[in-house]
Amino acid sequence: MATVYKLAFSACLFISALQVSAQKVFSEGTIVYDVSIQSGNGMQGGLGNASNTVFLKGNSSRTDMVSPLGKETTIFNSKSDNAVILKEFSGQKLMITLTKENWKTKAKQNSGLKFELLNESKTIAGYNTRKAIANTADGKSIVVYYTPDLVVANKEYDATFANLPGLPVEYEIESGKTKFRYTLSKISYEPVLVSQFDFPTSGYRIMTYEENQQLKKGN
Repeated sequence: MATVYKLAFSACLFISALQVSAQKVFSEGTIVYDVSIQSGNGMQGGLGNASNTVFLKGNSSRTDMVSPLGKETTIFNSKSDNAVILKEFSGQKLMITLTKENWKTKAKQNSGLKFELLNESKTIAGYNTRKAIANTADGKSIVVYYTPDLVVANKEYDATFANLPGLPVEYEIESGKTKFRYTLSKISYEPVLVSQFDFPTSGYRIMTYEENQQLKKGN
């Protein structure tokens, strides 16, 4: 009987090893999502050619959210240990600077989320995905379909998915009465230029993270 248990245990270890080896770690490249919206009245619509592009290289990350309304870029440079948020709307260009501590504070808004992994799956963008759901501190829900076959090495690129056991392929995030749906459209494993994570040196009105937070409170 002991031999049977040993064989069963060995088989479980072997299967677990196969699952781990099947996962691919994404440490450098580009991930592109198409973005659409769903308003509270059930109407769906796009944001024109809206897209959300994530550039990753080691511990550095850059996210470009582009729509007909404008562009917002978030860059974290791991060498300098600080970040910037660049906003370009209606001809105005604003650069919000963040220290390493500011970056951690900003990440806390959606950090530590616990995802409930559901027994539901579907194929999206050629990936076999599983469903998961989490609730934020302010009562919003995040529904995500992820692939366990691909894991992002840099968990800090988006604190929302730090505890998700795979790459988000499609997800919905609530903001007020509007839901934003992000759907994976492309993944590139091509090397990313280091210059993608450089901060602009001119052309922007500069504001600190603290100043921007105070401005939000005043609105």
